[in-house]
Amino acid sequence: MHNNYQIFTERPDLSIIAELIEKNSKVIDLGCGDGSLLDYLTKAKGVTGSGIELYQDMIIECVKKGVSVVHDNLNNGLSEIKDKTFDYAILSQTLQSVDKADDLLKEMARVGKKVLVSFINFGFYKARLQLMFCGKMPVTKSLPYQWYNTPNIHLGTINDFRTLCDSIGLKIIKQISANKKLKTVSEYWPNLFAITCVFMIEEK
Repeated sequence: MHNNYQIFTERPDLSIIAELIEKNSKVIDLGCGDGSLLDYLTKAKGVTGSGIELYQDMIIECVKKGVSVVHDNLNNGLSEIKDKTFDYAILSQTLQSVDKADDLLKEMARVGKKVLVSFINFGFYKARLQLMFCGKMPVTKSLPYQWYNTPNIHLGTINDFRTLCDSIGLKIIKQISANKKLKTVSEYWPNLFAITCVFMIEEK
């Protein structure tokens, strides 16, 4: 069902997120990068979208695309946004780089009717093998940084994320693995074979 990987060939999680969002929705993309996802959603699905981004060069790219964006740090929270302002709050491969992932998830569930989150799965088998046999922090395509210069300050697994959601009162509606080369096995054993994973969650 969710097999459209053509929208963002280098980021299959973004293709999955794009598929899950209904037409004419109101969306906020946290850590929106260069605005590519919002640009696509606006043109293809008629969404009303806005983004929050920290880095100035990315904000410039958003502006070039005509994407509405606010310069802010997600570690500051979302206190200025009213409850359930958006149909969807999106956080794609950014969760591992914020100071307090649990607080941000709770805030996202407050401002969005549904939350879409994707993150790098540190339980992926290649990461496990590097740690086991090399005794070093893994460096993979999805984790390209060295341990000393990585922006990823919280590395977790899919099982860790599920436990976190349960502990802070969030309900997982959908879980979709993103690994087109090992699609079938990643659906059955996502914690081991999913490079990244997309979750749709909401308040219980």
